[in-house]
Amino acid sequence: MGADVASKMTEISLDKSPGYEPTPFGKEMLKHFMFAPDYKNLNHGSFGTFPRVVKEKQREYQDLCESAPDEFIRRTYPRLLDENREAVAKLMNCPPSTVVFVPNATTGVNTVLRNIVWNYHGKDEIIYFRHIYGACLKTVEYVCDANHYIVNPRELVIQYPMEDAELLSLFRETIKASRSEGKNPRLAIFDTVSSLPGLRMPFEKLTKICKEEGVISLIDGAHGVGQIPLDMSESDPDYFVSNLHKWLLVPRGCAVFYVPERNQHLMRSTLPTSHGFVPRGAGLDARNPIASNAATPFLASFEFVGTIDNTNYCVVQDSIKWRQLVCGGEKAIMDYCINLNKEGGKAVAKILDTKVLDNSTGTLTDCSLMNVLLPLKISDTKIEGVNTIKPGDGMLATQWMQHTLMDEFKTFIAIYFFQGEWYARLSAQIYLDLSDFEWAGNALKQVCERAGKVDYLISTGAPALSHSTTESFAQKK
Repeated sequence: MGADVASKMTEISLDKSPGYEPTPFGKEMLKHFMFAPDYKNLNHGSFGTFPRVVKEKQREYQDLCESAPDEFIRRTYPRLLDENREAVAKLMNCPPSTVVFVPNATTGVNTVLRNIVWNYHGKDEIIYFRHIYGACLKTVEYVCDANHYIVNPRELVIQYPMEDAELLSLFRETIKASRSEGKNPRLAIFDTVSSLPGLRMPFEKLTKICKEEGVISLIDGAHGVGQIPLDMSESDPDYFVSNLHKWLLVPRGCAVFYVPERNQHLMRSTLPTSHGFVPRGAGLDARNPIASNAATPFLASFEFVGTIDNTNYCVVQDSIKWRQLVCGGEKAIMDYCINLNKEGGKAVAKILDTKVLDNSTGTLTDCSLMNVLLPLKISDTKIEGVNTIKPGDGMLATQWMQHTLMDEFKTFIAIYFFQGEWYARLSAQIYLDLSDFEWAGNALKQVCERAGKVDYLISTGAPALSHSTTESFAQKK
């Protein structure tokens, strides 16, 4: 019964279903989403969102699962999983045999770093950029610690804004420096679009350098699929992971993990280790309660990793279809969001009388995330006409501004301290237009002026407000 119902569900023509009608970008697009009427979602980059009809589709699969749990999990779900892997593989231009789903990008990064067998000679190094996502840095540090430092981290320090050519040159120099010190630059981890600050990195060329230098490339594409063009067959990284619950508008948590066939035998265990793990020299494990018809051991391993609600993996193809029918496809979405990102950033910077974090060629903002300098300075004494924060109050002031934006303005904007200055990171998305960024600029101007008047020392009832040094501000994604 369950499989027959699921088959009929997937055959429904979406182009004639309510919620799939073509819609102009901007405020008209809001009708497809579930935001509160007074909420402005200017921080899509952290947790994403998804259309109402995709939620309804997921609910159908959840109900179908509850109608016959064993039939759905053992028979229907594997077929749906294959369909959705094929859909995202087409979007990424790679064979379906090279992609599986994991809960989030952090899980994918952990899967790679915990599966690599590091050399016992103690010379292996993991190269990372200073603005690496915090959880990924913690994973690098854990892996080094857990392996008793037979592998060690090497940080690549950069100062933004920076031209792509200069960044690539520094990357080559870092690899060279590692080898000149008798080390082995084994793996490099880098972003498609970094988190804080939100900047597009030349990941394609970084991958090419890794190939030329014999370094394993691990791309943290948390801000990747659905935001910028991607072609796995062309760039051909060693490992790539991207959240789909951010920019592809898929329910949380869902990420795609790309591993070319040449490397799949190295990913011996999922995270957590589950039924798909095969110890060296072992044969078929009759104790595996979930029989798999997957084409390869790699696909079988990731098919069932413990009991969780995986229906978010089942609607990836529905999100892709929605983007085609309602929005006009990936290129139309990306063109709109990248243009809005650049124009919105200019508008906010003009209101604040500051600037957007970008290089002279504009490549850092060729994405859907912008970073605008805030009119705030750290100073022991008040400066006429300048919003000043006392030394040591950085975290307190930052938390207060973010809570005030949520409580009074019904929005959230990532405010962070970077290279000695405060920035705000905003997200461009299809349900926003230029007026939303002008509104955000005025909201930021108000909270910066109030912070400069030490309003952050007034009790607001917001949770976890405490004094701390600005330098200790933790990255959030």
